[in-house]
Amino acid sequence: MFLLSQKPSIADHYLAELRDVNFQKDRMRFRRNMERIGELLAYELSKTLTFKTEKVETPLGLAPSRSLLQPVVLATILRAGLPMHEGFLNMFDKADNAFIGAYRGHHINDEEEFTVEMDYITSPDLTGKILILIDPMLATGRSMEKVYHALLRFGIPSQTHIASVIASPEGVGFLQKRIPQCRLWLGAIDQKLNEQYYIVPGLGDAGDLAFGEK
Repeated sequence: MFLLSQKPSIADHYLAELRDVNFQKDRMRFRRNMERIGELLAYELSKTLTFKTEKVETPLGLAPSRSLLQPVVLATILRAGLPMHEGFLNMFDKADNAFIGAYRGHHINDEEEFTVEMDYITSPDLTGKILILIDPMLATGRSMEKVYHALLRFGIPSQTHIASVIASPEGVGFLQKRIPQCRLWLGAIDQKLNEQYYIVPGLGDAGDLAFGEK
């Protein structure tokens, strides 16, 4: 697991503005900060990938260089994940893309908490590719688990990474248990989930803050 907030950096400034109720009034700034965190996490993630060495021709000769060995697929849960997805796409600009409509459904009972509904999914072939699942808020982890298993019908990726801006300890533990082969890339881990299964202190509803109340 990689935690962006573990060491002081400019990412702390972006996270602070994302959380601040005064800055949250500016939707464009909120989306841009989500995008920035996506860019930073994508950069850190790229350090773990495999590159091939080659040479490129410059006006004055040949220069050694590296390029990604395996193709990348960015998979994002709509709609809250779109600004963060854009940040990853800025870094992995040749990536293919998958999109999933997943959301909290009705409550079943006190033990099951709520259902996870999924009504839309589109994806390229994932066989042998690097899959990066993107959702800004990792609360219970149940949506991410359902999305991951749904995507496997498009092929088995060679690697799977999960990226979120803010996570709960409960969500991290859930995914580490249910999808142990995935590596987590997080901006920050907060204190807990509350009784409604929202992250505390969190930042609120990322989708509403980015695009308006639904």
